[in-house]
Order: sequence, then C-alpha cells, then structure tokens
Amino acid sequence: MTVHTSDDRWLDAPVETVFTFMDEPSNQAAVTPSLTRAERIERLPNSGNRAAYEYKMFGITFTGEVRASTYKPPERIVYEMSGDLTGRIAWRFEPERGGTRLTYAAEYEVPGPLPEVLLAPLIRWYNRREVRRLLENIAGAVEGEE
Repeated sequence: MTVHTSDDRWLDAPVETVFTFMDEPSNQAAVTPSLTRAERIERLPNSGNRAAYEYKMFGITFTGEVRASTYKPPERIVYEMSGDLTGRIAWRFEPERGGTRLTYAAEYEVPGPLPEVLLAPLIRWYNRREVRRLLENIAGAVEGEE
C-alpha cells in the first residue's frame, strides 16, 4: 500500500537554523512522534546523511535506512528510504517573511498483505496527524533559537 502525505508550516526562525536542526538525524527522532530512533551512520560524498531509523506505527516497528539523495543546503534534503519501509521523504526550506516555510512530503510503501480498503483511511488519518505534530514540534524546537 502506497502512502502519500505532505504539509507545510511557517516557522519564526531563519532558514539556516531550521536546515541545520533538521540535518541532524537525532533531532528528527526528537521531533517526529513515531520515529523512535534515528542515528547517523555516515556523511555521504554529497555531505548529506545516511542514517538508521526505527519507526512505530500501530504497534508495529519498522526499521531501515535513509540516504540523502539530494542535499542542497539550506534549501532541500531528499531521503530515499530502504528497509521495512521504502520510499522517499523530501524537506524544503524556503525563506518567507523573515522566517522559514518548511515543507514535508513523503511517499512510502507499507509492507505486508494489508486490507487496503479498510486500513487506507486510518493510515491517511494517522499520517496527517503525525505530520502536523512533527511540524509543531519542529516549531517548538527552532523558534527563538538563533
């Protein structure tokens, strides 16, 4: 089952501050509600991260890696996901009104023989809620930090 989710939020913090915060895998684990672990494995030749992750959804733990396929400080990071969840996570950092418009977009495959007709609405609701909480948590972490 393919899941698509995206949202954005204006943050009262400079682009460089937001980018630097989100470029640290352990910070992503601190602000992403269901991400229980994110640890840098290495810096890639493009200067982006390769990191291990552990994500919990509905009591099921998914593990794997993300690899920055696009790394353009301080504008954009795109991660390719492998492991239990496969797909892509994209972050965009845009200057706006003295702060940052932060956009999150993800597309990934949920593994297993799930009855999509029954679970799709629940998974969509869960992901919308998670992304809203993620953006709220990032705002709490970076606003006022300079």
